[in-house]
Amino acid sequence: AHGKSEGKFIDMTISSEISDAKAVFDYVCKLPYVSKIAFACHSQGGVVGGMLAGRLNGCERKPVCLVLFAPAAVLKDDAIKGQCMFSHYDASNPPEYVNVMMHKLGRKFILEAQKLPIYETSGQYDGKVCLIHGTKDKIVPLSYSEKYQEVYSGSELHIIDGENHFFSKKKNEVVGIAVSFLKENLR
Repeated sequence: AHGKSEGKFIDMTISSEISDAKAVFDYVCKLPYVSKIAFACHSQGGVVGGMLAGRLNGCERKPVCLVLFAPAAVLKDDAIKGQCMFSHYDASNPPEYVNVMMHKLGRKFILEAQKLPIYETSGQYDGKVCLIHGTKDKIVPLSYSEKYQEVYSGSELHIIDGENHFFSKKKNEVVGIAVSFLKENLR
């Protein structure tokens, strides 16, 4: 379930999430009934999935395609500015943790995020990418998906008018776009 993984939230970093996602990917690749794999990732998961796909690009197995819902590359800029969601801090000397939506985001996450090569690593992926982003997203501005579209040569950007970060108004439309893209690319 969402938010129920092992480990302490305060210890989480993007690299630790990429390592966890890579372990899952490696496991799934060994399953005898799996021939093609796609990543479907939301928000910070979009950063993780995009960066992992970029790292896997030269490997024997890589995802066939990606669906990124409001990928949160803004986390780097926010860490540099000293803000996360509605919390503010000294970016040059971050505190031990910052309170974010009932969780403690650790100093290690902040310091790593300030230096993450998000677009550089993600852009190494050369497969098909479907980006989906709402015009009313107040957490991750649309400009971040527009930047992803620039770095992914095989990408399409679907802008959902009036939709927020959680796609709470037009879920059926958003799911329809993702499912159609996955069906087309996983055949």
